[in-house]
Amino acid sequence: MAASEFPNQTPGHGAPGHGTPGHGTAGHAAGTAGANEPADWRDLKGDVEDIADVAVERGRGLMDAARAQAQDYVERRKGDAAQSVNDLAKTLRDSSRTFDDRPNIKAFFDSAADGLEQLGSSIEARTFTDFYEDAEAFARRAPVAVAVGTFVAGFIAARFIKSSSLPQDRDPFDSRRM
Repeated sequence: MAASEFPNQTPGHGAPGHGTPGHGTAGHAAGTAGANEPADWRDLKGDVEDIADVAVERGRGLMDAARAQAQDYVERRKGDAAQSVNDLAKTLRDSSRTFDDRPNIKAFFDSAADGLEQLGSSIEARTFTDFYEDAEAFARRAPVAVAVGTFVAGFIAARFIKSSSLPQDRDPFDSRRM
């Protein structure tokens, strides 16, 4: 190639296939990109950190909203649970009246009713945090009981799901015909 084909270059400097690398237009562009690369990476890293910060903040917001909804649900449901327990206590106390002639049995029913009334009052007075802390403390004290309870609940759920998925037109006891 002739020097006239590259007007801004001197012969032997920067022409493709000639001269030393890093000189001329192509080499200058590569050198500039190499110098800017760390800055571009820093900018990209900063952008990713900003996005991560936003994601973490939104995650915290979602967790706070979920916690607030759970607390609200527990507050609403605990009143219902306390009322059910108190109703059961009232039923037991009413049943104990039929045993006026048997003081031992009447005392047993009255004692159970008193215990249920205390439980109902305790349920009404406690917060979601109190329930959570008690459940966590129980799980720490008796991890085997929690594991067994979880296993049993899973087994029961699996059996329920399996039995509800049987076709309705087939008799489950008539497996010999199949």
